[in-house]
Formats: sequence, C-alpha cells, structure tokens
Amino acid sequence: MTADQTITKEIQRRRTFAIISHPDAGKTTLTEKLLLYGGAIQLAGSVKGKATARHAVSDWMELEKQRGISITSSVMQFEYEGYCINILDTPGHQDFSEDTYRTLMAADSAVMVIDAAKGIEPQTRKLFKICAMRHIPIFTFINKLDREARSPYELMEELETEFGIGTYPMNWPIGCGQEFKGVYDREKQAILAFNEFHRGQSKIRAIECTLDETEKLDELIGHRLRETLADDIELLDGAGYDFDIEEVRAGRLSPVFFGSALNNFGVEPFLEHFLKMTMPPLPRTSGDQIVDPMDEHFSAFVFKIQANMNKAHRDRIAFMRICSGKFERDREYFHVQGGKALRLAQPQQLMAQDRAIINEAYAGDIIGVFDPGIFSIGDTICEKGQSLCFEGIPTFAPEHFASVERVDTMKRKQFEKGIQQIAQEGAIQIFHEPHTGVEEVIVGVVGVLQFEVLEYRLKSEYGVDIRRRAMPYELVRWVENEDFDIHKLNLTSDTKWVQDFKGNNLLLFTSSWCINWALQKNEGLRLREFNRD
Repeated sequence: MTADQTITKEIQRRRTFAIISHPDAGKTTLTEKLLLYGGAIQLAGSVKGKATARHAVSDWMELEKQRGISITSSVMQFEYEGYCINILDTPGHQDFSEDTYRTLMAADSAVMVIDAAKGIEPQTRKLFKICAMRHIPIFTFINKLDREARSPYELMEELETEFGIGTYPMNWPIGCGQEFKGVYDREKQAILAFNEFHRGQSKIRAIECTLDETEKLDELIGHRLRETLADDIELLDGAGYDFDIEEVRAGRLSPVFFGSALNNFGVEPFLEHFLKMTMPPLPRTSGDQIVDPMDEHFSAFVFKIQANMNKAHRDRIAFMRICSGKFERDREYFHVQGGKALRLAQPQQLMAQDRAIINEAYAGDIIGVFDPGIFSIGDTICEKGQSLCFEGIPTFAPEHFASVERVDTMKRKQFEKGIQQIAQEGAIQIFHEPHTGVEEVIVGVVGVLQFEVLEYRLKSEYGVDIRRRAMPYELVRWVENEDFDIHKLNLTSDTKWVQDFKGNNLLLFTSSWCINWALQKNEGLRLREFNRD
C-alpha cells in the first residue's frame, strides 16, 4: 500500500461528532457509555451522585464535579470496530453556549440528546440552529425511556415542527416508565428487551421476531403492548418519512433512536447504526477554495484553547481540528496568522484531561498542542507554500458585565496573567477604561455563570482572590470609525467608552435606546456588533 493510500484509508475511518443537548438530558452519560463500548474506560462515571461516586471522564474540571454540569467542552478519541472516533462533549448550559458553538465548528455531525419527558428545550433549539446553519447531519437519541415519557409521536412531531426537518425512527419504544419493555428494531425486525438491572455488563442479544409472530410477541411484551406496537409500526411504514441516507447526510432527515443511556440500553445499536450512516471527514472552505480532507497536504485550525488542564505542568493547550492530510510530529508547519514557520510541540491525543504524546494524526482528528501564547481561536496552520486561511470563528457579543479587581495588591502579575489567559481561551472578554489610571478590569460574558467560573479559576489556578462588582450594561458595540475623536462623542450619561486589550474602541450601553441615541447624535458614527479581529 502506498503512502497516499494509507493516508486515504486512515482518513476514511475517522468519525468526528459533537454531542449536544439541554442540561440534564443525559448527554454526558451517553458519552460515558460510548467510551465504555470503545474500551476507552473500564467503568462509566456519573455526572451527579454521591461524593464517593466516580465522576464522568468528560467532566474533568473540579468545578464541573462540584456543580454536576459540563462547563467546558471535552475531546475524547477511541477505537471501535475499525473506526477511529473523535467525540466532542459540549456544555449543555446556555451560559457556555459560545464554547459549544466553537466546538460544533470542529465537528462533521452532531448527536442531539433529548429527554423523553421534556422534549425540545430552549438550549436545544439554539444549538440546532447552529447545526442547521452549517448543514451538519443530526442524529437524535431520545433518552430516559425507562421513566415516564411523552408520546413518541408527539416528540417526533415537535422535532419536525421546531426544526423543519424530517424524522425516521430507527427503532420504536415499547411502553415507557415502569411499563418499558424495550425497543423494536425496524431494520432487523427484532426486539431488544429491556432489563433495568443490565447496566451494560454484557451485550444485549436482539430477539428476532416479526410482527406476525403474535404468540412469541405476547410472551415477550404482553398482548396489549404487542397490539399497540403492530399499529405503530404499520402507521410509521405507511405515513412516515422514507429512509434516505443522502437526506440524512444533507441534514434534512434525522434518524431517531430511543433508549436509556443511564441503563446503557440502546446505546450500542445506536453507535453501530450511527457509524454506518455518518460521513468521514467533510471538506472545508478557505476563501473560494474547497479543501479536500483526502488532500495529502496537512491543514488544521484552532477551535479551542485551554490553560491549566494539568495542574502539575501549568501549560496551555491549543485544540486543533485537522482538516486535510496527515500531521507528523517534528515536521515544520506554517502558522498563517503569525506569518512564521513553527514546530507544533508536544502533539497529544486527548481523553478529556488525560493525554498521550502522538507521532501522527489524520484529517478528522482533534489534537492538542502546546501553546506558548501564539495561537488565537480560529487560527490556520498548514504546510509551507500553501495559501490557506480557514474562515474565522466569530465571537458572541457579551451580555453581562462586571468590574473585577484583585484583593491582594501584591498579586498584580498573577492577576494579569490569569485574566488574560482565560480571555484568550474565549471564555470571557476583557476591557479597560483608557486614560483613567484605574486598575479595574471590565469583564464581559455571554452567561452569568461564567463569572463564577472566572472567580473559581483565578483562585484555584493562579492563587488570586478577586472582588467583583456587577455593572448595568447589557450591550456592546465596536466603533468602526478610526478617524472619530472618541472624547467628542455625544453619548448618554449611562454609556461607557472602553477599549479592549488590542486598543480597539468600544461602547457599553444599558439599552438599545442608548445605541440609537449615539447613532442619531453622532453623524457618521459606525458601530458593529461583533469584533472582526
């Protein structure tokens, strides 16, 4: 086999997907079970539970374990039946939606986890719109069938109405809650019987059984549920969407799976179906150029930066999605935004917080490299001589603001290093009032919970206690005009002029009315909602 054939074969077996959901729908639990099947872990952890319980691998940050929620996205790679799988587990909480958005930029498909009792929730809607915008194929796992649940018809109709896509149930639930007997696999015409004590200790053997085998079905699930199942499948076959793999891959048809992640029921069949239906790494765009993942030339972009994942090393890791070709350790590559050649130090394969140094990786893989402070989110890395620059990742405009200062005046260096590093990760945005001599830093965040994370991380990772004072501003706009004398602007008394740490001028407003005032009273003033740097 030639080198090119080897690269192509390796890329074709890659599957890179994000798992998204509203908080508490079971996303991290599903992730743990997938890792369990891949042999990546020996025992699945829990997101919530007793203090002595084992925590989920993907929730590695100490605050995540304390709060029982995912705060930062995690990357996990494992092998399963010939596939190399890269899972991106995302925060479900809306306060961390910006991290989820960046992570979705690195995925080729998405698994949407929905609570069978609650259906589609606000955060699920927001995340779906991001997937639809990028035409990402979506696979739906309707979770917690072992509890009381809404009608599966109602859940599918909600999916179709809310998101404007078709649905195709790959299996169908037999009862729910205390009456939950399992699922019927439509393709195999077989029943997967549910046992709440199973917990994934061994592979569940499907019981082949057509709907005409009434006696066998009555023995398995009872006469009433058998009749209901027969009616349901007849209706789905007659009135439901037809299965079309091209529609799935175009993001217009979502295959739906029913199960219980906590009980590890329906997870393995889901994984096997998913791997057959989802695509190898997809092409990416660089300006007008389409970058083929099978191209032999290496290219990648940075979608996440995380400092202090390993307390012992106090290092900073840049997460890169490889878009084409093969990455090789110790080779020199070109950092487009920095305009210089570099060697990517300590390339690592990731399993949440744990890492292993690697010598090679391929398109579709997510790798972590040591970042001495030169990378920014959205940066492109490629081979020398290539004219590539992948589309940047826009930042969300902050909606909440607070002034932050250190308690101990002797810890200025630690405070500045900590707050700047966390800002470079994209978790917060930082500003200051120019020409005032005030050392306070103004912090802007998308969700208020990010303030708590900032406070926790500054204390635990940098040894700095802070005082935080909420500010009344809700909107921020960048000033586009370079020739405007900011001092002469006619603004309302509750509008504040600030600068970011690149020297860009911004205005903080308490309401949309104040923005309109600024535009009306200052002829020629141009404001934009997002930063383009």
